Amino acid sequence: MHVVVDALSWCFLLGGGGFLLISGVGVLRMPDLFTRIHAAGMADTMGAGMVLVGLMLQGGFSLATVKLLIILGFLWFSSPVSSYALARATLAGGQEPYWVDELEIPPTARIPGRPAPASPSEEG
Repeated sequence: MHVVVDALSWCFLLGGGGFLLISGVGVLRMPDLFTRIHAAGMADTMGAGMVLVGLMLQGGFSLATVKLLIILGFLWFSSPVSSYALARATLAGGQEPYWVDELEIPPTARIPGRPAPASPSEEG
């Protein structure tokens, strides 16, 4: 039974490390702040959660496991809230998300109170 718990623990640890690595690459490769927030917020929460679960399995049921569980709960609440706050502050600062040129953007997706930029067909 001990071997099964160790194997499961290492699967969680390696899987979490993989998610964290993918998140770091996503932060470096994404074109704008909003997609970087998404890459960091989603994959980091999953990766750190998996690492913490792997550590809980390694530690067995003890005070350390309870502390890791509290850290996991704090992480699950703070990561989405901080991502949302950062995105709202960026929108309030006037930066818009990255848009593909061929994509038709509905007026409701724009920042309220700001005019939509002229499309290439309207400029000519």
